[in-house]
Amino acid sequence: MNPPVHLPSPTDDLQSAAHQVLSAVFGYTAFRGQQAEIVEQVAAGGDALVLMPTGGGKSLCYQVPAILRHTRGQGVAIVVSPLIALMHDQVGALEEAGVHAAFLNSSLTGEEASRVEREMMSGRLTLLYAAPERLTTPRFLAQLESLRERGLLSMFAIDEAHCVSQWGHDFRSEYLQLSLLHERFPEVPRIALTATADDLTRADIIQRLQLQDARVFISSFDRPNIRYLIVEKNGSPREQLLRFIQDDHDGEAGVIYCQSRKKVEETAEWLKSEGINALPYHAGLDADVRRRHQDRFLREEGLVIVATIAFGMGIDKPDVRFVAHLDLPKNIEAYYQETGRAGRDGAPAEAWMTYGLADVVNQRRMIDESPADEVFKQGQRGKLDALLALCEATDCRRVRLLAYFGEQSKPCGNCDNCLNPPATWDATEAARKLLSCIYRFHQRGQSFGAGHLIDVLRGKVTDKTRQHGHDQLSTWGCGADLSEQQWRAVLRQLIALGHVAAEGEFHTLALQDSARGVLKGEVEIRLREAEEKKPRGKGAKAGRTAKPKADPALGLDADATERFEALKAWRSEVAKEHGLPAYVIFQNTTLAEMARQMPADLAELGEISGVGAKKLEAYGSEILRVLGR
Repeated sequence: MNPPVHLPSPTDDLQSAAHQVLSAVFGYTAFRGQQAEIVEQVAAGGDALVLMPTGGGKSLCYQVPAILRHTRGQGVAIVVSPLIALMHDQVGALEEAGVHAAFLNSSLTGEEASRVEREMMSGRLTLLYAAPERLTTPRFLAQLESLRERGLLSMFAIDEAHCVSQWGHDFRSEYLQLSLLHERFPEVPRIALTATADDLTRADIIQRLQLQDARVFISSFDRPNIRYLIVEKNGSPREQLLRFIQDDHDGEAGVIYCQSRKKVEETAEWLKSEGINALPYHAGLDADVRRRHQDRFLREEGLVIVATIAFGMGIDKPDVRFVAHLDLPKNIEAYYQETGRAGRDGAPAEAWMTYGLADVVNQRRMIDESPADEVFKQGQRGKLDALLALCEATDCRRVRLLAYFGEQSKPCGNCDNCLNPPATWDATEAARKLLSCIYRFHQRGQSFGAGHLIDVLRGKVTDKTRQHGHDQLSTWGCGADLSEQQWRAVLRQLIALGHVAAEGEFHTLALQDSARGVLKGEVEIRLREAEEKKPRGKGAKAGRTAKPKADPALGLDADATERFEALKAWRSEVAKEHGLPAYVIFQNTTLAEMARQMPADLAELGEISGVGAKKLEAYGSEILRVLGR
């Protein structure tokens, strides 16, 4: 492998050297946000904890210091990464840019692993990616000791650092052992990075990784290119999802999250029958099937993955245009992390979620029935309450989302509530009727679920209401003026606010202490107006194909769009030849800029963001040929 051209010399000052690496290797003219400060902190030998949103450029924060320290003869940087697919793509991207990198994981043969180890021990590698399980084995630790003794261990980067925290949304016990990095290699700089951590998780990361002396960098959590849309489950959530995809994201890449493996498979099959190119992904699938589906998602355009939370961490695909949730996530961190997989390229994307009464009940039940101690359960309830408040909000979603992470903002103008302010109504009296009805049941020593409660409120005669004599209750029919959908919305909000609990296997309803204030009329309940069920539209059926199109956010005219498509076709062939996702070669935004600017020669092509020296040398002439230059 040829070394990248124009790398800084060991005598250059860090700031200018960092900018030289950024330009020559990665093809960017300037760092974003706090990147430059972070790079200087770590390159100079300091520790750092970095909280930066997905798509904010976390990888550069450790890749640039690793390259700088390598040019100064300080050896190899070890990157702790939780996923094989992520390691493969990161290493592929670095090698494409002219940086010598490798990974050690179970996908390698014994011979391949030995070759990588020899490269590592010689100090020729700039970065080595490894899983936390491998990092803490006696053999690997002995190799690190040898590197350290010879001055060839440059730094540690711990990606997805929230995995170390029991308060994080994706806790992994193997991350707990990473505290030994500080204990055994205290002089080696460490950088821990995550896209999501509230105050509790942040403190846990610092304590468990012994980063008390590290500089903490917290970037804005705002992803202004993502539009947040949360809708009430109305009839068939799958039909709602289909309308959303067909109306706004036809033929585009997306991720759909479901809570159960069964629902993942059923949803993927149903979407396929409706003409959507969809694949399932969950931990219960055969490992080869999972890998194949993930690889297809990364390499093909317009593919939709239906998944449990087993899918997503470290997925670098930049052109995911939507993330949808058919079930409520556990907390805001999980929601933020999962929705953050959309629009990594900075172009407009959407985060769509549908939720209803059953979601609220199920999430509370899972917390209550978990074997965790009461302190942990209380923390999880607080996190769920924050998510429910986001779902029920009538004001700006983004303001509430950012406030959860301690960030103040103004209404965004780019969420459903800002674009179409919801109508609200005073539901105080309706809430009192509902709570009174539950109270009447309890006076008789009875408990019932939502369906029967609503039947009584609406005065609906059924075998069950007759059997229990509930047509004789004072609350019988007192809510006949509201639809079943409206009553479900009232009950959902009362459960979300903690005035009602759904208990046991049959989710029977019980009043909580705070219900007393509502019953007395001391607490006002204002709700969004419930959405009425919409008939299914004329969306396309199975067999239809989406015609290729440039992303409208790229702002290309007809001629530029044609050039853009030609560049994408060329990129697809190169990616296939190299066994890499297309975006590792060039991202869509870079291709669009080429198509728009029509560079006349290699010098002009080299000025386009995302075209580093190695890629210019490798692909420049071909790109000019495709552009007709």
